Amino acid sequence: MLTMELFGVWLAVLLTLSIFSYLYDDNPFYKASEHLFVGISAGYLVALNFWSQVQPNLFGRLWPRLVASNETSTLESIWYSIYEILNFITTGFGILNRSVFPEGGIEGYDAIRFIYVIPFILGIFMLLRLFPKFGWLARWSIAYIVGMAAGLRLYAYLNSNIIEQIKASGIDFSGDWFLIINKSIILIGTIAGLVYFFFSKEHKGIVGRISKIGIYFLMISFGAHFGFTVMGRISLLIGRFYDLIEYSGDKYYNATPWILGIMIILLGIWAFKGKGKSAEIVS
Repeated sequence: MLTMELFGVWLAVLLTLSIFSYLYDDNPFYKASEHLFVGISAGYLVALNFWSQVQPNLFGRLWPRLVASNETSTLESIWYSIYEILNFITTGFGILNRSVFPEGGIEGYDAIRFIYVIPFILGIFMLLRLFPKFGWLARWSIAYIVGMAAGLRLYAYLNSNIIEQIKASGIDFSGDWFLIINKSIILIGTIAGLVYFFFSKEHKGIVGRISKIGIYFLMISFGAHFGFTVMGRISLLIGRFYDLIEYSGDKYYNATPWILGIMIILLGIWAFKGKGKSAEIVS
């Protein structure tokens, strides 16, 4: 009996084996699964960021759900009339039940923050890139994003990569010997690594020897990061193999052997056709 669970299992096996088929060659199965993965991931992230960030944090500050009161100003009435128009448009002119702008305002904040009109306008400018005639307006939004991100990242990197590194390199001689030795190694590695990237002086003599020590520390660091990355990827690979083995049973109608056999046959046909076309081109 075909159920959604069974359909999902067969689809998961098909996509997993399609990704693994790249080990043989770049083929239509791999291309289809790759495009499907990229498209679904992009669509999911856009929807997730919109409903978790844009809708509550931008629209929720511009049109919050206010407490019912008879003392509504004229400006607020005009402002929420714009909200009602947006609500009517996003419900498909009254056809759909769910709207980006729910009736009465968005819950989460208790006061209108008109300062958020600026990011709202900049966001509209970003969408104008779809229209070549007005695409130049998006440069203002991009300039704001780049400048703001650079400023925030500068503070974050200054705090995490410089200040915290300085703190981690400090030696507390009141601790035990193991901690002192460990901190001394970190301090030597930090200084040697910085000397290696100091290009204003030729790496000869004492500077060359210290920079060579820095190379060793850098290689150890790169190797450790690579090892952790490989371990993470291997854990994902083991998970996929575990699922493929589990889906080979009668409970799932032997999904893995069936799909694997069909893919091998189709890939063989595809390979022979490709070789035939190549021979025709050469001749």
